[in-house]
Amino acid sequence: MKRLLFWVLSFACFWGQAQTPDLLDIKIGQMILIGMPRAEVDPLVLDEVKKGKVGALIFFEKNIPNKPNAFASVKNMTWTYQKAASIPLFICIDQEGGKVNRLKEKYGFTRSVTAGALGKSRSLDSVAFYAEATAATLAGLGFNVNFAPVVDLAITENTVIFKPERAYSSNEDTVALMAAEVVKQHRKFGVITALKHFPGHGSSKEDTHFGVADVTNTWNERELTPYKKLVDANMVDAVMTAHIVNKNLDSKGYPGTLSKEILDGILRKRLGYNGVVFSDDMQMHAISKNFGLEESIKLAINAGVDILCFSNNISGSDERTVDKVHSIIKKLVASGEIKPERIDESFQRIVQLKSRIGNKDIPAYKAEIAKLQDQLNKQQTEKIQEVVVTEPQSKEEPEVKKKKRKRNQ
Repeated sequence: MKRLLFWVLSFACFWGQAQTPDLLDIKIGQMILIGMPRAEVDPLVLDEVKKGKVGALIFFEKNIPNKPNAFASVKNMTWTYQKAASIPLFICIDQEGGKVNRLKEKYGFTRSVTAGALGKSRSLDSVAFYAEATAATLAGLGFNVNFAPVVDLAITENTVIFKPERAYSSNEDTVALMAAEVVKQHRKFGVITALKHFPGHGSSKEDTHFGVADVTNTWNERELTPYKKLVDANMVDAVMTAHIVNKNLDSKGYPGTLSKEILDGILRKRLGYNGVVFSDDMQMHAISKNFGLEESIKLAINAGVDILCFSNNISGSDERTVDKVHSIIKKLVASGEIKPERIDESFQRIVQLKSRIGNKDIPAYKAEIAKLQDQLNKQQTEKIQEVVVTEPQSKEEPEVKKKKRKRNQ
């Protein structure tokens, strides 16, 4: 954690010398997650990482080299990106097992099984065995975030959750029990997990990759139970949203990812979750074909999303560049459409979660995290005062003006 604090503060000083006096650029960068174009280190992505324009990367199967030494190649990629980062990166992957499995046997990795198969086995030992193997592999490769486990309930025989056997069960207690074991095994290796897809995708009939999935008439209150149980048991590292529409939960009919009623009202206030929220891919057609880029970013952040995912991996979707996303967020803050305090909330949550990378004990570092934010705020204030140059009319005038500025901060 001390190293994390040092990196953040050093990076803050760098930005302060090179660009604007505030720290908004750093904070926005931490809120952006992108996918890479190929199975090798990409120079453009590496440059964006070095400049702090992104805080997280995601690997898909297209990023896994199809050759015998895939393990070494992947590890070289993750660590090249990580070493280039001034603030530690979230290096993410969807390694659920079964169909959603980027590290396949054909690339030399260990066999995985579906959540559905594990649910049918009713064996918690089997869940622990496969989760431990997955977590150990991810940690060894340099991944520190796994977008798993799926805590959706197998309610509707859809093609996105039910048929690929991504859900453990239709029973909410079974799902919560098995998901907790997955989280436990990943924590042993310092790998963050993200429960998905909030507030529940198991009752959908459509796939949000391709369009709107309206669960207004099919969603069941039981779909919240795994989240509630895991939050209460302190077994939630992060949560990933769903793009599903539920007009009973959101009066305006916004998808879960863009809904303040769902993310702030239900997840945070009702269920008591205060950690990081990842969006599902913002380029899925449920979002990209129904909302403009700027509108979707504004709604998602104001709803409570902390990290926006742009995979550049969805067929038929326009590529989203880091510069474009970054400039939109900065513009929305400047216009007052997103409050600076909202950005600060996300930054705090992200830094706090990143302190857990590598199996850190977060309670021991709470004071240092608070100290970090105080130092960042102090630096920001000092640099703003340096830029505000006034020509004093008398010896007393600068002091009066300085006091006024202090009261307005």
